[in-house]
Amino acid sequence: MTSQGGLVDWNEDELLADELAALAGMVGANERVMRLVAKAMRKNSHEVDMVVPLPAEEALDHVVRVLGRAGRHVESALAEDLADWSTVRVVASSGTGGLNSVVVTALVAKSGETETEVRLRAATLEGLIKQRAGERTAVHLAAVHLAAALGK
Repeated sequence: MTSQGGLVDWNEDELLADELAALAGMVGANERVMRLVAKAMRKNSHEVDMVVPLPAEEALDHVVRVLGRAGRHVESALAEDLADWSTVRVVASSGTGGLNSVVVTALVAKSGETETEVRLRAATLEGLIKQRAGERTAVHLAAVHLAAALGK
């Protein structure tokens, strides 16, 4: 997390390149070339900030459960003190046929005794046809899944 509160996309680009290369490998294309192509593609990303009316531990459990249903877990960095930011990251599928990989990162931190701040970011690579899968995934997870799971 940056000092301004924006998400640091640690290895987001590498994860997206690896996912695209793996997809290319499944159809017999050169994975190494696809990793290079991925670096030239534009990224579509979107962030959603929410304050949820739950204690931090309970909110973090909900976020882990919701993102676990949305995709394949790739990393977590859980803070010892819930006043600090805990991070959960998954790779989800989106787009036509679920062939577009989306890296979803959630940051969770205590903002009060009974409130928790959740920052959700989804990012994907876009080809010639803009599907805005990163934006749609972030909004969908925030509005439908997280809001419902957290009682909002």
